[in-house]
Amino acid sequence: MTVSYTLKVANSRFGGFSKLLFRWKGSIYKLLYKEFIVFVVLRLLTEDQKRLYTKVAQYCNRSTDLIPISFVLGFYVTLIVNRWWAQYTSIPLPDQLMCVISSNVHGKDERGRILRRTLIRYANLSAVLILRSVSTRVLKRFPTMDHVVEAGFMTQDERKKFESLHSDFNKYWIPCVWFTNLVAQARRDGRIRDDVALRLLMDELNLYRAKCSMLFHYDWISIPLVYTQVVTIAVYSFFAFCLIGRQFLEPLEPGQEGDLDMYVPLSTLLQFFFYAGWLKVAEQIINPFGEDDDDFETNKLIDRNLQVSLLSVDDMYQNLPPAVKDKYWNESTAQPPYTMATAAETLKPSFLGSTFDM
Repeated sequence: MTVSYTLKVANSRFGGFSKLLFRWKGSIYKLLYKEFIVFVVLRLLTEDQKRLYTKVAQYCNRSTDLIPISFVLGFYVTLIVNRWWAQYTSIPLPDQLMCVISSNVHGKDERGRILRRTLIRYANLSAVLILRSVSTRVLKRFPTMDHVVEAGFMTQDERKKFESLHSDFNKYWIPCVWFTNLVAQARRDGRIRDDVALRLLMDELNLYRAKCSMLFHYDWISIPLVYTQVVTIAVYSFFAFCLIGRQFLEPLEPGQEGDLDMYVPLSTLLQFFFYAGWLKVAEQIINPFGEDDDDFETNKLIDRNLQVSLLSVDDMYQNLPPAVKDKYWNESTAQPPYTMATAAETLKPSFLGSTFDM
């Protein structure tokens, strides 16, 4: 389930982000606590063991500077975050398509209603088929085509037609082809009144299909494995050197002054928390179609899309409120009212350009 904290950071205030540090669900603590415990436990060595590897520890401590962990990890996480958001914006939403269908596929009779509902159902079916192939949540909800039919996204006749079309590749695009053929039939029957409306429907359908295609390609083409391996090796080797090189060391010679023994290596633990946490962030969002705390709620999106799209093309078809004169009909300058909480904003002058007062 997506963890939202947008309202908590709507306004910048003292200690604003500090309040988020005590949340557990979706937090870095939940992701990292097992590795953190292991790292702390491995630092507990006996006095004899510390004396044996003093020179090795000094070498390892110097070697940590040779690992460009900030550069490698920072670039990797940036790449992952950009890809994560691009995948979300590639999820097909029927909002534009349903508006075009509702306004351009005409007929208040049963045939017109069937056409509009069938067209938008084909669009939703295509989205369900592609999400089944990339999202574990959706596949668990619709493990077989029987479940897709039972949910109402596909009829039994459509399923037979779908399964009779053999292809070695993902067939999520078939409902989109059905859509185009049905739209062409509606144009011939006069349900779509001109070629401009037909072109608009086709353009919106192609944009919708393109998003389905992008989800397929994001699932197929991963971040190169070699890059993920390099980053993982860099982080693990860095802290392996830290584990050895940042132990408290006994002086090699009698009388030699040793370093201050910090029983809790705070700086090293913070480094582990930040760098390993950074890696965990990338690990969690590299595939946002799983079942982690912050992965996309694809099943909720399917429910929402089906409900609003059917409402738009059916109940809302030519179901308009009366067109009347608006509140500001006789006013040359419209000024919506402010509440007491926002009244101070009316005292601020309008911005007219940075050079206006020169």
